Amino acid sequence: MSSNQPQRSAAGSTVFKAELLEKHGLFQQMHKGMTLTAALLVLAFVLFTGANSELAGSLFGAARSWIEHTFGWYYLVTVVFLIAVCFFVVFSRFGSVRLGPDDSRPEFSNFAWFSMLFSAGIGIGILFFGVAEPIFYLDNSGAFGYPNNPYADMAGATAVGYDRAVDALRVTYFHWGFHGWAVYVIVGMALAYFAYRKNLPLALRSTLYPFIGDRIYGPIGHAVDLFGVLGCVFGVATSLGLGVSQMSVGLERLIGVDPGTQTQLILIALITVVSIVSALSGVGRGIKIISEWNIVVSILVVAFFLFGGPTAWLIGIFAESLGDYLANFVQMGLWFPEEQGPAAWQNGWTVFYWGWWLAWAPFVGLFIARISRGRTLREFVIGVLFVPTLVIFVWLGIFGGAALYQELHATGGVGSAGIIELVKAWNLPAALFASSDGIAGDGTLGWILSAMMVFLLLSWFVTSSDSGTLVLTTILSLGNEEPPKIFRTFWGIVIGFVAGALLVAGGLSALQTANIAAALPLSVVIILMTLGVLKSLFQEERTSDSVEPTAQESAQNN
Repeated sequence: MSSNQPQRSAAGSTVFKAELLEKHGLFQQMHKGMTLTAALLVLAFVLFTGANSELAGSLFGAARSWIEHTFGWYYLVTVVFLIAVCFFVVFSRFGSVRLGPDDSRPEFSNFAWFSMLFSAGIGIGILFFGVAEPIFYLDNSGAFGYPNNPYADMAGATAVGYDRAVDALRVTYFHWGFHGWAVYVIVGMALAYFAYRKNLPLALRSTLYPFIGDRIYGPIGHAVDLFGVLGCVFGVATSLGLGVSQMSVGLERLIGVDPGTQTQLILIALITVVSIVSALSGVGRGIKIISEWNIVVSILVVAFFLFGGPTAWLIGIFAESLGDYLANFVQMGLWFPEEQGPAAWQNGWTVFYWGWWLAWAPFVGLFIARISRGRTLREFVIGVLFVPTLVIFVWLGIFGGAALYQELHATGGVGSAGIIELVKAWNLPAALFASSDGIAGDGTLGWILSAMMVFLLLSWFVTSSDSGTLVLTTILSLGNEEPPKIFRTFWGIVIGFVAGALLVAGGLSALQTANIAAALPLSVVIILMTLGVLKSLFQEERTSDSVEPTAQESAQNN
């Protein structure tokens, strides 16, 4: 397929881009209006949430609850639709289309690409929930007002035992597997396609070009990009603020520091500084190097858990649970419970997760697009959809499996290892390190293992923060892949400030809730992205088919 015609139709993008960016002054190479608007909106939100954390939490909670109960089915159908599009692209003739000119090739090696995909996409999440979530689903006490895992109950595995443990891992894979990554695939593919093949700015607005044309450079485009910027700031700030609690617990174990608010604020400041330095060095240096080190240390930690724990048991439950997931993930994605208990569970877990994936998609998708120039659509979809999920499955199977084993084989009887109690108390940071104690003890080996996990927490926070900073400044500069360093620094500080301010004010949970609520309008944009890239691909094919005979006829005439 030739991309010549679409490129010509979008050639005016560079003119619009130049006209919209500042030529001189403080805001040089940035869109002044969007930058100021984004900064003011962030400030207003922080002031409101920080000063009225209970009111904000109540309002956002009510909005989230209404969305989950009213649009839960819509979230489920939307995500399944995105998976279907992914498989269509892989098996269709469009799979050979490159994200760039036909002669373009990837900028990064496969290892560097996979490392950055994983580190920026979800690494910190699976470290935080890798132990806790399977334990949630193993518990059968109904401590949260509904069955922790209705899938296990429906299968007859109502007692805490091996069968329920298998199902706990299956459901964990479901929430972290193909469905969520399909959202990232679609957003990243659409952004990369329009940026590198159609010569439009690397920004969310560009994906609407098939529908509104050059009006993407007007108010509609500004609004869509601002939504992405705010989602990026609040998403990263939420993860940073909530995650330093886990890091502070780890540091308490390592060097005896107080895990309180002061330590957490110091950690936020440290992560902010390191992430700014990384973001200033660019994708090809800081982000790439830290991501690769993440993978190396992650392999060591996983090996520690696997070979230091019940190796054969872990391999067995991993294989069984993964097989169950692969056999059932389609029907799990389209399960619409009618009973109140299972429906409440689905809203609290599955719909929450789909909202979280959708809310994060503009940030992660744009970063994935930024590092994927030159790859074919088939290579892109397979790489983004399958490689990170495989790593996640192994991670969850080993980490979650180790915690499950400890509870099933506790010396005081099933469920007496203490990890379940920590999870019920929402002390998720301590649950991770309690599980590691069961593997390596509290001696030298335990210290080394805890140190490696603290390093991963730090480095994954850094890669999320620096990639977030790069993404939002890229959007505010209308697709400039090397945005001005002063604004990369400014927005890095803003993310740290938001996290720190809301941590002190007690507004982080409200921010998290607001992020999930924002997934509803974002989902509409993502559907339009999907339809836009499909429309453009079919148009590109028709253009190619109409041009090629003309060229052949010309050759015959000569």
